[in-house]
Amino acid sequence: MESGRVFIAVAGVWALFVTAHAAKPYPIDDSTGYGRTFDGIGGISGGGATSKLLVNYPQPYRDQVLDFLFKPNFGAALQILKVEIGGDACSTDGSEASHMHNSWEENYQRGYEWWLMLEAKKRNPNIKLYGLPWAFPGWVGGPTRDNPWTDPERPAYYVLNWLRGAKAVHNLTIDYLGIWNERMYSIPYIKLLRKTLDDNGFSNVKIVGADKKWEIADDILQDEELGAAVENIGCHYPGTFSDPSAMKTGKQLWASEDYSTFNDNVGGGCWGRILNMNYVNGNMTATISWNAIASYYNPLPWFRTGLMTAVEPWTGNYAVESPIWITAHTTQFTEIGWRYLRHGAGVGNFTGGGSYVSLVSPDGKDLTIVIETMSHDHSICVRPPLEPYNVTKQRVTFQLKGSFASITSLNMWYSRLFNGAVNVTGTMFERQAPLKVVNGMVQLDVAVDEAITLTTVSGGQKGSYPPPPSSQPFPSTYNDDFEGYPEHMEPNNLAQQTGSFEIIDVGSPHNKVVRQMVLSQPVHWCKAEGRTNRSINLIGNYNWTDVTVQMDAKVGEVNGSSGYFVAARVDRGGGESDQAEGIFLYIFPNKSKYHLSGDFEHKKGITEGELPSSNSDWNNVMLTVQGGTASGTYNNQKLFNVSIPANPKYGFVAIGTDSWGIVDYDNLMIKAKPVANLRQKPKDNTLYYKPKA
Repeated sequence: MESGRVFIAVAGVWALFVTAHAAKPYPIDDSTGYGRTFDGIGGISGGGATSKLLVNYPQPYRDQVLDFLFKPNFGAALQILKVEIGGDACSTDGSEASHMHNSWEENYQRGYEWWLMLEAKKRNPNIKLYGLPWAFPGWVGGPTRDNPWTDPERPAYYVLNWLRGAKAVHNLTIDYLGIWNERMYSIPYIKLLRKTLDDNGFSNVKIVGADKKWEIADDILQDEELGAAVENIGCHYPGTFSDPSAMKTGKQLWASEDYSTFNDNVGGGCWGRILNMNYVNGNMTATISWNAIASYYNPLPWFRTGLMTAVEPWTGNYAVESPIWITAHTTQFTEIGWRYLRHGAGVGNFTGGGSYVSLVSPDGKDLTIVIETMSHDHSICVRPPLEPYNVTKQRVTFQLKGSFASITSLNMWYSRLFNGAVNVTGTMFERQAPLKVVNGMVQLDVAVDEAITLTTVSGGQKGSYPPPPSSQPFPSTYNDDFEGYPEHMEPNNLAQQTGSFEIIDVGSPHNKVVRQMVLSQPVHWCKAEGRTNRSINLIGNYNWTDVTVQMDAKVGEVNGSSGYFVAARVDRGGGESDQAEGIFLYIFPNKSKYHLSGDFEHKKGITEGELPSSNSDWNNVMLTVQGGTASGTYNNQKLFNVSIPANPKYGFVAIGTDSWGIVDYDNLMIKAKPVANLRQKPKDNTLYYKPKA
């Protein structure tokens, strides 16, 4: 024992109550004023179809997942939910339905973002809602269908209607709107959007510009009207640093999309580091994770890059990953509207590596200090590159000054992401005994890869439920007649990659069917959709190799597609769906032709021929792939039995259209050879990740 100091071990953290001679303290002091206002920590649903599999999770597991995301003082307690304004086009892991497929119609029951926003609000009425388009229906793009800014009135009208639908149909108040995700922005459009919002009763809705990098800052500095229209500047993947021009605007700066990293403990370290360092280095007052919930098939692009994972609606299995608890270190002990302390007076870097931020409640009564000591190799985010740095075990002394000098104890929450070895989980979000503050001083030894919250807030909870059901592969036998769905809902487990598929009641005898709705090329976001003019919708287990898929289909009498397909062993979707290989059976009823191809673009022909005559618009198609052969039938009449390419050896089942236009589908049946759980991708980020489209 050193003279005047008493050491107490608290769950692996050495707490030292100091009575004298504290060396090099870090001041926590509000007497010189405050820094910026805290705008919150959030997650993104969209960009795209990242919440798809969560929608039909069985209860109670669906509510449990939602609680871990949104319920205050339980899990991540997210303070912002950013959603895609669906544009009928692929936006990474699939396409999300538009509220206006065409200029002459509107529908605010489509898609699942309305449902997710309602569930978030149900749990936290104070959560902020933020809408952003990734893509637009083709009509918004005008004659060229590739640029939404050719006539700014079109996108302004389109977005205004989305806001109106949110309020009138779902009683949802949207707080923020973006422009066009990671694409060019239009200054005339931004100005028109601001005027349109103000003229139509939405002056409360704030504009975030421009969800790319910091480019818009220079335009704001040169254009007073643009500066008045844009409330906050939102940058994607800033690497914890803002731009001098952005600082000069005086605007609130956001990391409006960040993280995007595999959610193992390295991903948790990435998230913990940037949540602090975005403010320490870049004065960013909000950080929003892409994505909130990884709920899409493995191995679609960026599998498991959510704060948690829920990919098995057929069982209810889900996994609460480390980023949930890293988020809680901030969100459970702050609220939007709190104030950061100034740099050097509660915000900064430790001499031994790591960082700390301090936030104060609006009434000045509560203080929260968040500490992170994430090492370089255990906190690498996917982007941008992380320069080398070192973190060492160190003794940290805080000196509470100003109005905090009278604080006598601080509640403590502790996480350590690694327990001495990579991928060996340590301790996550555990409450420790309160730390006494003596003469305004508190000191603790902190190790590497830790997150610690010291706070006067008495709440906080590590929420828990009994373990969910064990993981199981997608069922090897699957049937759906689509009768159990509300109209306009997307069918369960069919994960549309391009195009938009929804339930439509066509009357007897088929009643409710799945209809592909997109009639023309959308204003695309993924490069793939700019290269293809057809839709694809995936289902099942990527490991399926021997499979039979059968369904009824009908080409629309008006605005119909040129044809449709059923497919097996489909090896990809998302932003690469145009390159998908597999065994595709295309049917062209109006030409009485079929075409068996080894790829989605039906360029790799295997066989083709005439269709048997049919007296009905509805026809039954069946494809069986087994070993090195494929066979097909049309209305139970044999079409072919042929050898097929050796690759791909396995993949999803898929349905889709040959061109944009209406096709109806009914009575989906799948029989597959049972397989083990899907092989997992490597957890080493450098092996797994590819550049985002």
